[in-house]
Amino acid sequence: MSRTDSKSTTFVMERESIAPPLAVNGLTAAYQKKPVLRGVSFTVTEGELVGVIGPNGAGKSTMMKAALGLIPRLSGEVLVYGKPYKQQRKLVGYVPQRESVDWDFPTNALDVVMMGRYGHLGLFGRPGAKERAIALECLAKVGMADFASRQISQLSGGQQQRVFLARALAQDASLYFMDEPFAGVDAATEKAIITLLQELKQEGKTVIVVHHDLATVEEYFDSVLLLNVEVMGYGKTKDVFTQDLLQRTYGGRLAFLDRSGLAQPDITKG
Repeated sequence: MSRTDSKSTTFVMERESIAPPLAVNGLTAAYQKKPVLRGVSFTVTEGELVGVIGPNGAGKSTMMKAALGLIPRLSGEVLVYGKPYKQQRKLVGYVPQRESVDWDFPTNALDVVMMGRYGHLGLFGRPGAKERAIALECLAKVGMADFASRQISQLSGGQQQRVFLARALAQDASLYFMDEPFAGVDAATEKAIITLLQELKQEGKTVIVVHHDLATVEEYFDSVLLLNVEVMGYGKTKDVFTQDLLQRTYGGRLAFLDRSGLAQPDITKG
C-alpha cells in the first residue's frame, strides 16, 4: 500500500532486527490492590497473529493497557523490538474496545482515521492532502470509503469498528494490539476483519488480538496466549489450544462441548 512513506520506512528499518516485536517479562498489575495480572511473561514472534484467550476478568484487556502504558504496572518490563514502548510508539498500533470510545464526539469517519497519521507528522505537523489520501485509502481497505463524511455516532457498531481498524492501518505500524475487534460485529464485518489481519500478516506485521470465540481460534491465529491472571499456556495454536489447557484456563466455566468436540466457556456462570 502507498500509505508507507519513506520516513516511516526508514524508522522501521532502524529497529533492532534481532529483537522480537514484543517481549513481556514479569508484568504485574492491580486494581485497588487486587492483582489482575501476576508475573505475565511471553515473547511474540514477528509476522504472527496471536490470540489472547481467557475468561471474563482474566486480565486480557488489562495486559494490553499495561503493556502500552495506559494503566500503571506494579512491576515488569515490556520491550517492543528490544526497546521500551515509549521509544517505539511509532511502531505500535492500538484498536481499543469499542465500548471504551466516546462515539458522541463530534467528528466524522475520515477525521478519526487521519488521527492515525499524527505520529508521522511531528509535534507541530498538520495533516494535509497526503494524509487525507492515505486515510481515504485505509477507509476503502475496510469497506468504509462511502462513509468518510459520516459522523461516527451515526455509524453502526460494525462500521465503527471498521473505522478504528482503518485508523490503525493509517498508523502504518509494525505491531498491532487489538482489543476484542470481533465483539458485537456482524458476519460480514468479521470476515472483513480477519481478511485484513491476514493481509497484515502477509506484509510481515505482527498482530495481538483479545478474542472470545473459541470456535474460531484454530482458524484465525498462529499462536495463542491462554491467560487467567497468570499465563496458563503460550505457544503455537496446535500445541497450546488443547482440552487440558483450556480446562485449566477456564476452570468450571468450561462446561460443555460444541459439535467439533472443542470445549466452550459456560457463559451462564459469568
